[in-house]
Amino acid sequence: MATMRFSLSSLAFFSMGFRPFFLFACLWAGFALVLWLGILSGVVVVPTAFDPASWHAHEMLFGYLGAVFGGFLLTAVPNWTGRPPLKGAGLVGLVCLWLAGRGVVFVSAHLPALFVALVDLSLMIALVLYLGREITIGKNWRNLPVLVMLSLFIVGNGLFHLSAWQGDYAAGEPGFRLGLGVAVMLISLIGGRIVPAFTQNWLGQQGVPPQPVFLPRLDVISMLISGLVLLLWIALGEGSGVGVGLLVMGSVQGVRLLRWRGHLTVGEPLVWVLHLGYGFVPMGAVALGLSYLHPGWIDPVSAQHFWMAGAIGLMTMAVMTRASLGHSGQALKAGVGTAALYWFLIAAIVTRIAGGYAGDLSLIFYSLSALFWCAGFFGFGVVYGPALLSPRRV
Repeated sequence: MATMRFSLSSLAFFSMGFRPFFLFACLWAGFALVLWLGILSGVVVVPTAFDPASWHAHEMLFGYLGAVFGGFLLTAVPNWTGRPPLKGAGLVGLVCLWLAGRGVVFVSAHLPALFVALVDLSLMIALVLYLGREITIGKNWRNLPVLVMLSLFIVGNGLFHLSAWQGDYAAGEPGFRLGLGVAVMLISLIGGRIVPAFTQNWLGQQGVPPQPVFLPRLDVISMLISGLVLLLWIALGEGSGVGVGLLVMGSVQGVRLLRWRGHLTVGEPLVWVLHLGYGFVPMGAVALGLSYLHPGWIDPVSAQHFWMAGAIGLMTMAVMTRASLGHSGQALKAGVGTAALYWFLIAAIVTRIAGGYAGDLSLIFYSLSALFWCAGFFGFGVVYGPALLSPRRV
């Protein structure tokens, strides 16, 4: 009589990286904002060694985005290399490393700083080693820059931990800026491939004549200027020279985005949200530049949220929803639920930035922003959770 053997590989949830990492990333993005709102209200105390604002910044950048990187790259690299995806026990192991990182940072006030840093860095280190092996075996040299940027992301997180251990305001130190700068560059690199490509595909389905949108020279100039300006920002932090550089970066990135014809995609949320998410890259550069040149116009923290909540938050949501639809066997079309997720995040971004101008009412705006943010990310679990837990449709 045959016996049935249980295997982690047989579970749909651990069959591809996007399934657990996207779901856990969104749940953490919502839960961490609930905690942050409690901290702002004075009703929650997190037993972390980081100051409250630095804990919030760290978990939104290195915690949430680390999981999104894991889900996206573990799903994309098999397509890049033709190699089988990581699944089963290996994937569970990476998820556990990420969960362990969130746990030790949360209670880091009671743990040795070096131990906390090593556990928190372990996922990204393992991810770089694994992806490096896959890219090397598959001879996919075109995507080596992604590994370089992930390595810099690890360095940024390590510097963040060092600043926190030294008692500094880590969210204002180079480690945070390095992590955020890497995130912006990865959005520029990967977004520069997928946004125009997906747009061209959708416009072609609508009968719109094709138009050249890939200009290698403009793309190279845009990436070089962005990289140099961000390096200046990481090293110096602020100043009139940095402000001017950020305005130039925003202008070049804006020209690049306009060539992709996003104004023709208003009929499909799954496409226009990619343009809007990428649009927060130039908007954030301009806002941050103005915050240094004209401090009375916008404060730097609000300006950074064009990148943190806008570029990172909305762009990752756009990529996660599209990837989840495609890899679970569903049509690449945004339903009412998916469109609602986008609008919740847009409302969260607008109210967060408006909170910087609200004076005594700022906590109300921050609370509204957190409410919209949680609706978007918890909503992802409601809308996409069943598909992520189920086998791919045939």
